[in-house]
Amino acid sequence: QVQLVESGGGLVLPGGSLRLSCAASGSIVSINTMGWYRQPPGNQRELVAVITSGGNTKYATYVKGRFTISRDNAKNTVYLQMNSLKPDDTAVYYCAAEVTTLRGEDDYWGQGTQVTVSS
Repeated sequence: QVQLVESGGGLVLPGGSLRLSCAASGSIVSINTMGWYRQPPGNQRELVAVITSGGNTKYATYVKGRFTISRDNAKNTVYLQMNSLKPDDTAVYYCAAEVTTLRGEDDYWGQGTQVTVSS
């Protein structure tokens, strides 16, 4: 069994910064792509950024230049540095990972962490 646990959400003023972390634990053989998604109030879940095990990244256009995704493979942890936050960034942020265990590869999700950008 694999667990993803996010941390670092909260309330921040417009223009401020937050850093999210997501640590994977359990019966992990390897982790391929890790990523962050978000679900704004009343909207569907959407991609924020993903990063491969080799460090290749992809960003949604609405966060490019403001957010940075990174990972520490030794710690099975992915991070999301969010700068220049806007009220439109308010959402529940979820991390996801493609994880290989002895049972094969599957997708896992964290429980989500709330990010609220408001004055």
